[in-house]
Amino acid sequence: MIGLDTNILVRYFVQDDIAQSKLATRLIETQCTVTQPGLISLVVLCELVWVFESAYQYEKSLICKLLQRLLMTAEFEIEPLLPVRAALKEYQGGNADFADCLIQHLNHASGCDYTFTFDRKAAKSQYGRLLRRE
Repeated sequence: MIGLDTNILVRYFVQDDIAQSKLATRLIETQCTVTQPGLISLVVLCELVWVFESAYQYEKSLICKLLQRLLMTAEFEIEPLLPVRAALKEYQGGNADFADCLIQHLNHASGCDYTFTFDRKAAKSQYGRLLRRE
């Protein structure tokens, strides 16, 4: 198994740098297989969403489609899969950032009832709670 960094995935999806995109595509298409998938860490997923939002200004619907494609591709491994899917579903339909949704769903999968935050958007999520001054 090999690990894939954010910049490899960006070049693979965006194809905006001829030389790097060619290398990233060759790497993914030759080294990531069903039996030896490329590992995409949770940090890479969060960075990928951030890059697509900030640097490329992709709309949320396109980002969600790209993430769904990653989750359905047998040549990639993302663990733990269930909290990631739940976070993507919540991100798709809500206002919280993907990373905030993922944090809450990972915490919930680890046994937390809620995740406290000062972020009002994140607090409106399924497992989010706003911490307020008394």
